[in-house]
Amino acid sequence: MPESSSQSDSAAAAFSERPAWSAVGDGWRHLHGSIRGAGASFEWHDFRARSELDWGGSFHPGSVEICLNIAGHGRVGAGESAVEYSPLTAGFYRRGAGPLPGSRRAGERHQFLTVELSFDFLRQNLTETTGSLHPLVREVVAGPVTESAVAAVVRLGSRQQQLLASLRATPVSVAAQPLWYQAKALEIAAELFFDTAAVPELFCQRQHRLASERVARVIALLEQHLAEPLALEEIGRAVGCSPFHLSRTFSASTGMTIPQYLRQLRMERAAELLRSGRFNVTQTALEVGYSSLSHFSQAFHETFGCCPGLYPLKTPAQRAG
Repeated sequence: MPESSSQSDSAAAAFSERPAWSAVGDGWRHLHGSIRGAGASFEWHDFRARSELDWGGSFHPGSVEICLNIAGHGRVGAGESAVEYSPLTAGFYRRGAGPLPGSRRAGERHQFLTVELSFDFLRQNLTETTGSLHPLVREVVAGPVTESAVAAVVRLGSRQQQLLASLRATPVSVAAQPLWYQAKALEIAAELFFDTAAVPELFCQRQHRLASERVARVIALLEQHLAEPLALEEIGRAVGCSPFHLSRTFSASTGMTIPQYLRQLRMERAAELLRSGRFNVTQTALEVGYSSLSHFSQAFHETFGCCPGLYPLKTPAQRAG
């Protein structure tokens, strides 16, 4: 039986997410606001997970949380409704009265910013736009809701990355920060909460959508051909775009060149293989497309802070433990 509104409000009032972040220490940092006060809370996360982290334990009841994910892999939801957060993705999810499962992958560096928005904050600010809202948010604004829900993940574009960078380095005085952060909360909501199917698509919006879809196809091709990467011309033909335009589009969307992104994917896969214990360093290097062991070791060290032969026992986070 679903909880009553008063029971849900009581659970939200008593909730604290600090225990969920105790394992990461300074890797969790509160930037501004609170769910109970302003109705919006901004938090920055930068940590290496020694073991799988119960991310869902940090989701505040009675809120919609936005995640702008830079690095690391996370999962929100259960079963067929679960979504995966990979590097440079964004999305949001709603925690109602009951728990919402969520986890962060072990052995990875995680960097992401979250914005928690209370149901009351959303109702106060988005009532006039109900018809165009994403269904997950529209249900909150329209009336009482107790069920949790998860929205699909999208690529984190250059505009969202610039917004994220500004949130980490507030450009206004302390006295002006409450107003500034409230405006940023609404700006992020405008970026992510509106259902594009509910309004006519403008030409510039269509171009942006097509570019995002093209970048997603490129990433899928890179993941499929880690050991033997396709040439840029082959990728361009596969996604219907000239190599020059594709390179510019990809960099603008992800903040990385295609070779840089490929290296990131290779290192993430290498870390997975080493953690499994079924591959030694040489086998891992070959599996992700490195014929030179020294080049592989250098790339791995630059990514994880230790040589592959010592991973995952000698990462910086473990040396500090």
